[in-house]
Amino acid sequence: MFFSTLFCLARCLNSAVKVKICLWRLSRPNERKPMLKKAFFPLITLCLITLISAGCESEKIGNASNPEPPTAVASCEGCHTNYDYLKQVHSPDTAAAGGGCGGETPHIEPYDRVFMGGAGYTAFKASTHGQLPCVGCHGGNDKTADKKIAHSGNFLSHPSTKADEKCAGCHADIVASTKNSLHEQGWGQKAMVYGRSGLSSFNELTDMMKMGYDKNCAKCHGTCGDCHINRPKAGGGGLLNGHNFNKTPDMTDNCVTCHTSRGGHAYLGIGPNTVPDVHLTKQGFTCMSCHSKNEVHGDGTIYNQRYKMALMPSCDDCHTSMNNANMYHSVHISTFNCNTCHSQDYNNCGSCHIGGEGARVVSHMKFKIGMNPIQSIKPYKMATLRQSLSAPDSWKEYGTATLSNFNSQPTYKYSTPHNILRWTSRTKVDAGKACYDNCHIIKEGTTFRNKQLYLFQSDLESWEVPANTNIVVDGKLPASWGLN
Repeated sequence: MFFSTLFCLARCLNSAVKVKICLWRLSRPNERKPMLKKAFFPLITLCLITLISAGCESEKIGNASNPEPPTAVASCEGCHTNYDYLKQVHSPDTAAAGGGCGGETPHIEPYDRVFMGGAGYTAFKASTHGQLPCVGCHGGNDKTADKKIAHSGNFLSHPSTKADEKCAGCHADIVASTKNSLHEQGWGQKAMVYGRSGLSSFNELTDMMKMGYDKNCAKCHGTCGDCHINRPKAGGGGLLNGHNFNKTPDMTDNCVTCHTSRGGHAYLGIGPNTVPDVHLTKQGFTCMSCHSKNEVHGDGTIYNQRYKMALMPSCDDCHTSMNNANMYHSVHISTFNCNTCHSQDYNNCGSCHIGGEGARVVSHMKFKIGMNPIQSIKPYKMATLRQSLSAPDSWKEYGTATLSNFNSQPTYKYSTPHNILRWTSRTKVDAGKACYDNCHIIKEGTTFRNKQLYLFQSDLESWEVPANTNIVVDGKLPASWGLN
């Protein structure tokens, strides 16, 4: 007990030194703060008392009602609740996490990724999951201070990668539906890759391309733990909240971590000259306010296009009786998707070199209306489109110089930007102007106003032209606009 107290005192003194240095700088004569000098020593005394009390309290072995981290390291929890010990025995990262379409991942130290502490750990210990033995989910060996022995045998760092075995015992229905969900499998992405490769299934891809997909595209398609326990790999990985299980994923640390450039970027109003979505500013909605857990978990059906998902929310789930709500709706309710009028500019990027030097068309803001490329799924004639992340040579780093069937899919996709406003630059017009003044193309002398809103062939990169023939508006707009 004596040595433990002495060690604790030393730690607190170390912290106090930092406080002393800070206060000393502030109390230097040339700063002219005489009152601070007088208060210096009483304040240091108070700091020491507080630090010793708090620091030594953290060394106590907890109990069921107050599960403080145990002091021994010869157990799973003993090690993972001892931050200093984790720093001593951690294995440094040997390779960069890699970027993928969301950019480079933030670096979180290995010991920070596996440390269990704070309020999250306290909540975990008080929960049903916290009553289970560590080895029940993770395997390996408890009751040892040897890291190699602890992580040997059937050890599994992420149990939900084997959800049938580790999670289904209690969550059978969810596991059964989620295993084929878009969130876990990324079927839409996979379909795009093998379709542009001229194949009929993902399994037909070469091993090198599958490896490239896992490294670059699968970062944001994870398992149960990536939503409920960890930060996703795209966010640096590791425990999010002391191993506590969050029933509802956190919008920022889980959802937006993966849905960054196209979801959070828009919803939070990060893009230049944009503001947050009205559903956030007026209603305080999180992702789960519209996207139900059943949609996220999946319904057991394999969807090779995300807009086919039967449980996906629709604007008219809340905004009923919109068909004749105003003259805009009366005229265009079946012609355009809602975003055509109610979205702001949104993030676009294209032509990634998977595993290579990145996109030759860097991320940029724009707004484009074109012909709807998925009319069999969404009934509108025209829709908002977003430039996507592919080029014929995107996979050259993984053994495929050119995708043989690249032109089978357009490079501009149907898009529903999450940056909705009731009044946008297209729905607001000056007094005395026609309702269409800011959205129809209008000839003024030798120029055409509002033309930048629409996707023309002249907007495309040369390698994009064949793939987008059916969705550019050339020759498809009203003759009265004077373009044809």
